[in-house]
Amino acid sequence: MSVTPLRVGTRPSALAVAQSGMIAERITAAGRPAELVNVSTTGDRSLAPIAELGVGVFVSALREALVAGEVDVAVHSYKDLPTKPDPRLTLVAVPVREDPRDALVARDGRVLGELGAGSRIGTGSPRRSAQLAALGLGFEIVPIRGNVDTRIGKVRSGELDAVVVAAAGLRRLGRVDEASELLDPLQMLPAPAQGALAIECRAGDEELARFLAASLDDAATRAAVTAERSVLATLEAGCSAPIGALADVVSDYMEDAAGNDVIVDRLSLRAIIGTTTGALLRASGTADMDNAEKLGASLALELLDMGADDLPNVQASRAERIAGSGVQE
Repeated sequence: MSVTPLRVGTRPSALAVAQSGMIAERITAAGRPAELVNVSTTGDRSLAPIAELGVGVFVSALREALVAGEVDVAVHSYKDLPTKPDPRLTLVAVPVREDPRDALVARDGRVLGELGAGSRIGTGSPRRSAQLAALGLGFEIVPIRGNVDTRIGKVRSGELDAVVVAAAGLRRLGRVDEASELLDPLQMLPAPAQGALAIECRAGDEELARFLAASLDDAATRAAVTAERSVLATLEAGCSAPIGALADVVSDYMEDAAGNDVIVDRLSLRAIIGTTTGALLRASGTADMDNAEKLGASLALELLDMGADDLPNVQASRAERIAGSGVQE
């Protein structure tokens, strides 16, 4: 007796198809046949800056197809999801994360330190722009949109000296060798949840949710990206805000009730936000794995204390954020 394949919704870009294809393969390996269904989004059809298109531009069409029953599962780049949940859907799995770093693709294979003042570096990300400018190396930041081929093509043609893209995308496309340099997070902190995928199904489809969670979910990745996105949610900022965050799971020695040293996993989180003056505000902290959301909220409040209230795209009042964060001052 044949089993109807699960329809896995994906954007039609080469990167989206590659990462959704990996998820479909894992679903099939876990015992359920799966097939890809392309769903075109506004973000795929427009070359306007993301800040103009709005939060969720790569997500809404996939979500509507899921609600309409046109697909059974949706695969998103987690960083594209709005921080506010959609009550019609359930985020059932966060698979093991790919490399969260940013990658530089530059002419003649140059690294960032070899690009001189006036070098034209392309990126459509306010976060990357803010951090590149903060290096004080005199780069000219050129706003660009488009898929990986389009962006790298601007370097190959000589239009730009370099572009900055996500390392995860290059790896999933089998093109990481084209990177001149993988940028250290100390130099370029990635976007919250960069490199991670989010798997959604319809709310109430409990059997499918359990299957997908058991087959795909990684607890450490979920905790890390929960902390990172809590920074965004507490600041009430979207993907167009110049915010970076990265959480790592680190092993730490602690003393148990019997006085014995035991090794426990904890979250270490760093966050930055770019200011209108070109400065970067930075915060960092650690917490237990089950306090991921509170850790992100506490770092966001620390950034607010430093002056993030006055930044573009960070609009909610401080009192509202504190009330909703669950963090005591």
